[in-house]
Amino acid sequence: MALSLLPSTLLMAALMFSTVTLLLSLGGAGAQQTGINRHYRFDIRMANVTRLCHTKSIVTVNGQFPGPKIVAREGDRVVVKVVNHVPYNVTLHWHGVRQLRSGWADGPAYVTQCPIQTGQSYVYNFTIVGQRGTLFWHAHISWLRATLYGPIIILPARGVPYPFSRPYKEVPIIFGEWWNADTEAVISQALQTGGGPNVSDAYTINGLPGPLYNCSAKDTFKLKVKPGKTYLLRMINAALNDELFFSIANHTLTIVDVDAVYVKPFDTDTLIIAPGQTTNVLLRTRPSFFHSTFLMAARPYATGAGAFDNSTVAGFLEYQDPNTSSRASFSKKLPLFRPTLPSLNDTAFVANFTSRLRSLATAQFPANVPQSVDRRFFFTVGLGTSPCPKNQTCQGPNGTKFAATVSNISFTMPTTALLQAHFFGQSRGVYSPDFPYSPLIPFNYTGTPPNNTAVSNGTKLMVLPFNATVELVMQDTSILGAESHPLHLHGFNFFVVGQGSGNYNPAKDPANFNLVDPAERNTVGVPAGGWVAIRFRADNPGVWFMHCHLEVHTSWGLKMAWLVLDGSLPNQKLPRPPSDLPKC
Repeated sequence: MALSLLPSTLLMAALMFSTVTLLLSLGGAGAQQTGINRHYRFDIRMANVTRLCHTKSIVTVNGQFPGPKIVAREGDRVVVKVVNHVPYNVTLHWHGVRQLRSGWADGPAYVTQCPIQTGQSYVYNFTIVGQRGTLFWHAHISWLRATLYGPIIILPARGVPYPFSRPYKEVPIIFGEWWNADTEAVISQALQTGGGPNVSDAYTINGLPGPLYNCSAKDTFKLKVKPGKTYLLRMINAALNDELFFSIANHTLTIVDVDAVYVKPFDTDTLIIAPGQTTNVLLRTRPSFFHSTFLMAARPYATGAGAFDNSTVAGFLEYQDPNTSSRASFSKKLPLFRPTLPSLNDTAFVANFTSRLRSLATAQFPANVPQSVDRRFFFTVGLGTSPCPKNQTCQGPNGTKFAATVSNISFTMPTTALLQAHFFGQSRGVYSPDFPYSPLIPFNYTGTPPNNTAVSNGTKLMVLPFNATVELVMQDTSILGAESHPLHLHGFNFFVVGQGSGNYNPAKDPANFNLVDPAERNTVGVPAGGWVAIRFRADNPGVWFMHCHLEVHTSWGLKMAWLVLDGSLPNQKLPRPPSDLPKC
């Protein structure tokens, strides 16, 4: 379908709201507004959905799966009233939105807010500043984001063109996972037993598993195209636990944007997209009608030793015959072309693909990479173990429980929201501001793992002065096996200035950093058995979550938070919380 600026059901309401409230200054969104206000209402409701011939009740927004898209232009203010009608506590996160001085709207449970309880509501209020492209929203509590997610489409400011040819149509493509089981029960059981959770039953494209799964031929995403046209595919990986390779048979994709930041265009037959990442690609269709069907397919990139859903989701690319008035429809009699995807653990492909990502770095779209650094950090990321409670049998390694850490600290979630505790000066007993700059006990991170795999636990924050420039190296470890970790930083974009395999060498590796046009992202893969270096400026006061976007690792503790202090000027301070902020 052609892209519209707002879902049709909300268009009239949004226009009326925008007219009335355009000049109002709504609390909690501190950035200067240059656009209009766009209002949405998200009713969190249970709905019956059938996939794989299995019907179950899932958590949805407005009864939709996937959820409705939010569409705005750069400079617009987005106001979303969320009303919780389900028996679960809920929060929503606007993944990748900078949230400049609007940290109260960021959404991770017990970090920036307490959850929205059953029967309660909360208004998320934020402004899109300096971003254009594709992001997404999702639940940010337990595993509810398995079904609670949807696209955020950010168009350029009115009158500002794309830095590439204007596409004929724009199509969101959002990857997800489907469980026949209740995902809340899946993670609850895993945390109780200490073992790995059960894996999903299928991957989905726009909520549909496709013809390679049992009982799913009718539940297949079909992209119907015209010959000789350019389509912008807005790709989102909303899956809980799997990075994915994606390709369309006999077609080339041109990468033009990642994480809502333009990049230097390059062509590829296949892309890699991790949970939490978004990628905009141009698909140029063949100049003449093809009486054929082309398979589009995605399957996992898997590097760890744990179980994963080793299956493939597929959809169809179908050409419309210009000589007929009817659209093409899939027929088993048509020739079917299939793409060739990389092997499941093709780390070389992933390293090569990510190394090709470069910011535009033009006068209009500069790459403001910090050239000097105020704070340098070295964090390890990986797995470990926690002891099994007495009188209990655990299913983790050697009878322990799986844990995951940043710098060997498995993050303990508080029962009071960190941002509230900070703002009101009530941190005692909630968190400590002493997260270590580097591991307390260095070791050969990617070599033979140490005998002691036990982790420490705590709610520790790293404190940064306002406007400090930060360089952070994140190092994967081989403890319980090397594994790729997509790390997501809330509240900031960062520049990926370097990456490599093996152990990071602070004496040699910085000489190869790209400080000219590195990719700017909000989620980056820490390579399996390797490291990645990022830089950012701490110009956004508040408490900002950083965590692995493999949900199982987040559940095991691979997360931490940054506390960015207020600056000296009024527009460098975190505003007071909105009056309807949920209470714990």
